[in-house]
Amino acid sequence: MISTDSTTLQIGTDSAISVRNLVKNFEVGGGMFSSGPRGVVSAVSGVSFDIPRGTTLGLVGESGCGKSTTARCVLRLIEPTSGSVLLRREIEGGDSEVIDITTADRDTLRRLRREMQIVFQDPYASLNPRMRIGDAIGEQLAVHTDMTRDQQRQRVAELLEMVGLNPRYARRFPHEFSGGQRQRVGVARALSLHPSFVVCDEPVSALDVSIQAQVLNLLRELQDDLGLTYLFIAHDLAVVRHISERIAVMYLGKVVEMADSERLFAQPLHHYTNALLSAAPLPDPVEERKRTRILLEGEVPSPINPPPGCRFHPRCPVGRTREVCRTDEPLLEEKQPGHLTACHFPLA
Repeated sequence: MISTDSTTLQIGTDSAISVRNLVKNFEVGGGMFSSGPRGVVSAVSGVSFDIPRGTTLGLVGESGCGKSTTARCVLRLIEPTSGSVLLRREIEGGDSEVIDITTADRDTLRRLRREMQIVFQDPYASLNPRMRIGDAIGEQLAVHTDMTRDQQRQRVAELLEMVGLNPRYARRFPHEFSGGQRQRVGVARALSLHPSFVVCDEPVSALDVSIQAQVLNLLRELQDDLGLTYLFIAHDLAVVRHISERIAVMYLGKVVEMADSERLFAQPLHHYTNALLSAAPLPDPVEERKRTRILLEGEVPSPINPPPGCRFHPRCPVGRTREVCRTDEPLLEEKQPGHLTACHFPLA
C-alpha cells in the first residue's frame, strides 16, 4: 500500500495526472577545462496541465522546446527543479488516492513505477540487443511482482497477443524484428504491470508512414480497452490530431497554447501555433494551393538566455513591433471556453 496525506493535494476529480508550475534547469559550463562562468539552461519553465482519466494530451513543438524533458520530469526519470506532479491512483474498494510524484521517497517511487510507464522514441535503441524479447518484457514482472516463472511466461504471451504479435516470438532477439514490430514490443513492455498512465515519447517518429498508422491505431485500441491515460509527445501535427483529445503547444520551455484538438486546428489563437499549422501539409491539393504559408524570421533563441517579455516576440509578426511583448511576459490564460493561450495580442 502506498500512503500519502492527500488532504493537502489539489487535483480535479476526473484528472489522472495534474502538473503544476513544473521547472527543470540544467547547469552548463564552468567545468574542469572551461574558464567561463556557469550558465543555466531553462529547459522547462512553469509548465502546467491536467489530463483527464482515459484521455490523451498531445504535447507538440519544435525540437529542443522541452517536450521530452517535461515527460521525463513527470515520470521523475530526471529530477525536476521545482513544481508538482500529482498522480491519482485507484485503491481497494473503488476509492482513489493522490500522490505527489515529485516528493515521493525512493520506496514509494519504486512502487509507483507500476502505475506509470513510458514508450520510447527509438525502437532500435530501447531494447537490449542481447536480451530475448520475452525476457525484455518479463523483466519488470520479475522485479515488481512475485509471479512464478510460468506465470511470467503466460503474462508475456498475453501481452504479445495484445499488441498483435505471435507469442512464439518471445524467444527471438530484437534484430529479428522490423521497426514497427519492435515498437509493439515496447508497448507490450510498458503495459506489463497494468499501468494507468503512459507517456508516449514520439513513439512513431522513427517508423515508416504506413507503419505509423498501425501503431497509432493500436495505442487507441489499448486505451479504449484498458482505460489508459496518455501524454503523447510528437512534432507531427497530423499524428497528434489523430490520437489526442486535447493539445498543448510548447515553445522554448513554456506552454503557449492549449485547447481541444479540433478547436486548436480550426482556430488557433497564438501566432506560433498558427505558423506551425501553416507548415503542416494538407491532404487536399486544392486547399493546399489556396493557403498562405507563414514564414517565421530568425532562429529560436537560446534557452540559456531567453528574451525578455514574450519568448516568441523576436520571431512574431506582431510581437516585434509591440513594446508590451518585449517587456511583459504573457500569462497562459483562458481566452475562450477551454482554450488557453499566452499572448498579449491573440488571433481573432
